[in-house]
Amino acid sequence: MSTQPGNFSSRDFWRTRASLEAEIPDRLIHKGVARTDVAGADTFSKERKHPVFLVDLPSKTLSMTLGGLEPGQTTSRHRHNYETVLYVIEGRGVTTIEDREVEWEAGDAVYIPVWAWHQHRNLSDEATCLYIACENAPLLQNLGGIALREEAS
Repeated sequence: MSTQPGNFSSRDFWRTRASLEAEIPDRLIHKGVARTDVAGADTFSKERKHPVFLVDLPSKTLSMTLGGLEPGQTTSRHRHNYETVLYVIEGRGVTTIEDREVEWEAGDAVYIPVWAWHQHRNLSDEATCLYIACENAPLLQNLGGIALREEAS
């Protein structure tokens, strides 16, 4: 019986450990995130209609992506059942969350609540926006594949 997360059932509750051991994976760094081709990144970007680079690290609870919006670009309107925090590296724009508009610029962090319809837009006609998105989708996937995302029609 494996003791890895996600491999327990209710009958294994007695196997709960009293202490932790660090499990250090082989891979601890993803060099050149925006310069490497991670499997599925092209499809991910096409579905979202803007460039997104996936950070390929073995985190089982958090994901991180590097996203960009070209001048004047707007993402599709979408929602998901995982939380997102965006940290804006460069540029300025606006995120519509349900019926509220939140303007942002480099150095700001934006919170996207669970299951709220939202859409991001670059307010500049000349400069690209660049942001980091941190999400807890892997946690939900590892709890039984319950991370959901829906695009507006």
